[in-house]
Amino acid sequence: MADQLVATSGAAAPLTDFSAWMISEQRRVFLLCQRMLGEADEADSATQDVFFKAYRALQKQESQPEEPARWLTRIAVNTCLDRLRSRRWQFWRRRPNQQDEETILSMAPATSPDAADQLFARQIAERLATALKRLSDRQRAVFTLRHNEDRSLEEIAQLLGLDVGTVKAHMARAVAKLREDLEDLYALRQGGSR
Repeated sequence: MADQLVATSGAAAPLTDFSAWMISEQRRVFLLCQRMLGEADEADSATQDVFFKAYRALQKQESQPEEPARWLTRIAVNTCLDRLRSRRWQFWRRRPNQQDEETILSMAPATSPDAADQLFARQIAERLATALKRLSDRQRAVFTLRHNEDRSLEEIAQLLGLDVGTVKAHMARAVAKLREDLEDLYALRQGGSR
């Protein structure tokens, strides 16, 4: 059974042997596997697995698949998905021993801000709150809706019952006033030092 298979068109084509069919489908299956797996070596190995699985399946079946190319594609996709799932767990195979891992982790920089960074962040938040209080009610509303709520200018105009042009003007004035009030902080962000 595995020595005879319908040609790749899936139609009632003349029967060919498995090795000829494999040769005719090999490039297509390899390219599919390469696109799914992203690596040529991995795709090459997967392609071999696909044809091995197809050969074994044909030996067990009493009839040949109606659409051999589609059937082979399904085997290729499932093979690639199995390999992609197993990659997630291969991380643990390459994991360093516990002592090396502890050494690596102890040398890694802390990801949380230190006390000085936390203090500086609080000071910035207080300065920003004070600067926002100095804005007019409309300017504060427009700025807050735009930057805290991530609303579009059109949405802000609808919410506040204003024209989009008026919203843009309030936004421009608010940003100008905030830049003026927070100029020293803005300069720090641009490359100055604390």
